[in-house]
Amino acid sequence: MKLIHKDIEKDNAGQVTLVPEEAEDMWHTYNLLQVGDSLRASTIRKVQTESTTGSVGSSRVRTTLTICVETIDFDSHACQLRVKGTNIVENQYVKMGAYHTIELELNRKFTLAKKCWDSVVLDRIDQACDAAQKADVAAVVMQEGLANLVLVTPAMTLLRAKVEVTIPRKRRGSCTQHEKALERFYEAVMQAILRHINFDVVKCILVASPGFVKDQFITYLFKEAVRQDNKLLLENRPKFMLVHSSSVASRPKSNQLILVSFLIFPEKFIEIQ
Repeated sequence: MKLIHKDIEKDNAGQVTLVPEEAEDMWHTYNLLQVGDSLRASTIRKVQTESTTGSVGSSRVRTTLTICVETIDFDSHACQLRVKGTNIVENQYVKMGAYHTIELELNRKFTLAKKCWDSVVLDRIDQACDAAQKADVAAVVMQEGLANLVLVTPAMTLLRAKVEVTIPRKRRGSCTQHEKALERFYEAVMQAILRHINFDVVKCILVASPGFVKDQFITYLFKEAVRQDNKLLLENRPKFMLVHSSSVASRPKSNQLILVSFLIFPEKFIEIQ
């Protein structure tokens, strides 16, 4: 669901403009609608026309109507939402008070107004509009000094965090600066994971890299989790999966994971194997 506009007053009256983008959004919309609400949307109306000769015909025109909701019918199999009510705003095709049924459609915006928006309904809108709530797979694709964290939903891949830390080269006889920079990098990636991954929703966290960067990071991550007694990370350790990534082309095992790689390193087109 996409939120276009939200205007709620202090007395909780107001309106929101939304665009349902997938089938689940129609279910959310059905639960948002209540009898007595005002619904404004584009719709088709059959109108009668009279020619100069006096002959009467009919045609279907697209217009925008605002109705006071009386009945709501949701067909879950066809994913159709039909809302019937009376017209409450002047319109050249529909008289005030005339009945009309609006069929809400995917990817077509509508405006819903209520005299009182309660917290439950507002929470539903927040949930429906937060794509991250639907992401059950997360991926951290990394190399030394660069990591990107993405969330994968059924419809899209969302870049949630990009971590960049300059890692100096190892010097002969001294690796102190290199190791300190790596530790800062790993710490920043760990904080990004804690900040952006909802472990109640995400079922799998892929950590991918060329070489041993992923292995070194996971060792650091859970060593720190033990030291800090971070129960969230420790309890979700089974969800982490190490995945080798390289720029060598091979048969794709997952289109979704290739999309993740391409989003993060398009110039190399890393394929998660």
